[in-house]
Amino acid sequence: MSHSQPGPIRRFLGGIWNTVNFFRRFVFNVLFLLVLFLLLVAILANPGVQPLEEKTALVLDMNGVLVEQFTSAPLDRAVNQATGQAQPEIQLRDALKAIKAAKDDKRIDRIVLLTDGFNSAGFAALRDLAAALRDFRASGKQVVAFGTNMEQKQYYLAAQADEVYLDPMGGVLLEGLGRYRMYYREGLQDKLGVDVHLFKVGEFKSAAEPFVLDAASPAAREADLFWMTDVWQRFVADLAQARKLDVAAVNAMINDLPARVQAASGDLGKLAMDEQLVDGLMTSQDVETLLIERGVADEEGTSFRQIDLKGYQAHLMRENLRMDKRPQVAVVVAQGEITDGDQSPGTIGGESTSALLRQAREDDEVKAVLLRVDSPGGGVFPSEQIRREVELIKAAGKPLVVSMGNVAASGGYWISMNADRIYADESTITGSIGIFGLWMTVPRVLEKIGVSTDGVGTAPLAGAFDPTRPLDPNAGIIIQAIIEKGYADFTGKVAAARGSTPEKIDQVAQGRVWSGAQAKERGLVDELGGLEAALAYTASLAKLEPGKYAVSYVEKPLSPFERFVVNMGGNTRMHGVLRVLAPTPLLLDRETLAKVEGELSWLDGNGRSPFRAVAHCLCAY
Repeated sequence: MSHSQPGPIRRFLGGIWNTVNFFRRFVFNVLFLLVLFLLLVAILANPGVQPLEEKTALVLDMNGVLVEQFTSAPLDRAVNQATGQAQPEIQLRDALKAIKAAKDDKRIDRIVLLTDGFNSAGFAALRDLAAALRDFRASGKQVVAFGTNMEQKQYYLAAQADEVYLDPMGGVLLEGLGRYRMYYREGLQDKLGVDVHLFKVGEFKSAAEPFVLDAASPAAREADLFWMTDVWQRFVADLAQARKLDVAAVNAMINDLPARVQAASGDLGKLAMDEQLVDGLMTSQDVETLLIERGVADEEGTSFRQIDLKGYQAHLMRENLRMDKRPQVAVVVAQGEITDGDQSPGTIGGESTSALLRQAREDDEVKAVLLRVDSPGGGVFPSEQIRREVELIKAAGKPLVVSMGNVAASGGYWISMNADRIYADESTITGSIGIFGLWMTVPRVLEKIGVSTDGVGTAPLAGAFDPTRPLDPNAGIIIQAIIEKGYADFTGKVAAARGSTPEKIDQVAQGRVWSGAQAKERGLVDELGGLEAALAYTASLAKLEPGKYAVSYVEKPLSPFERFVVNMGGNTRMHGVLRVLAPTPLLLDRETLAKVEGELSWLDGNGRSPFRAVAHCLCAY
């Protein structure tokens, strides 16, 4: 058999390509070696964890978003943190573990809580963190909080301290709890010509309302105000208790805020002092001086002896390197949207989260499982995949308890309902048991640019799900029937799991959202409590005694390089390296973009189906 030789033009182009390919590899290899060199320099400059001395303050700088699980890869987190291109994240479990360890650590004499930059957290996570700070104080150790300005979630944490200090130019702003959404109907349907077809079951299922209405429906307003009022009243009561104030007085101050600010001549710091919200007005330097007097100055003599959260975590990790042979309570985190397939941390994948549950089931060292849920839901099918794994764990004889975080609604409730016990914080947002489907067609959009669709089919419904054509009424009948079947499945499964009937569940379902306290009154959760209470109960179901079991988080394992990056995360020199190498951040209105992206992200993931049933709740606060 003969082979034809390439012609001169092909050989010429091939030579150019090989040359370009060589230089491409050369440049990337040089860059890789440069990065490796800089990393080695950073390691040698900071080879290990510095000793932790007595009279050290643990500084909890809450600059970031409080999350159940990091939502990006370790390298991305390191680069973003170093360059300020993304909001840093603080894992709730890390903060709780550090506070708990510091309580009994004789080298830690106090916690210094810094609230600046703390701009996102759910109320359930806040209450978990507040409980840990109160427990720390009960040991006789002090908590001191400082902020330049404090909005209400920042102040909620600060109020748990023995002493709260505010910058003289700052203020405390308590405004109440509100939930406002953007509505797209006029822009989509009237201006663009997109026809949006909503199919749902549940009077209160309002997640897709922005696509078909110009404002919230009366049912949505009623349901939202009901659960928000409960959460807000608890928030105010917690603040009043922490600061030893009268609830009525705190409410009066909030409701009469404009007049009181005016009476204080616009001085919010003075108003905070007058209302006993803070204990003093100090600059950060004043607070440092105060803490030096109460403790020990650092080596430079410019501040107090201190260690931050990452540094303290490194100490705890180094001091607990031994292999733990105790039986385990495994924790699987289900945080974020529920979507199909294999997803990265921070998003729940039908396959990936199921795989983590399966791993816990098949591990002989794991005696019980805690599923920590912080999710507004998503696709019905991936939710069902995860629920089936929950049932398999129980069938294997291992107890499984659900601990609801900030939100465990709709699909988040779907994956929770079959647990042996469901724990929720009183301010958790849950329920929203309902199903909907959304279908958009664009023939009017195409008409505006002079395009039409036409053709033939071999059956009445051929091409019925082509979005360039008007929706066939018979296709609508099919979709609605599927949605109604999905709702019947949802309420039926809840009834079976909760020992009730579909009719009774329907009365508290209909897509309605409840606070954790309201959900317990209606039989949708079993116990009120945070993460620690749920863990203790999970261990008790497996007959594990306190102190004789280990808690392990089941997550996708990090590669050796990722572990290296995580360990380097606290290295300030490493931050300098990454700051040089990283690109300049784009000048975008990230807050608005993130809000729109969050409200639209659940529309993704249709998979192979022309449409899908969705169990989703846009109920964040």
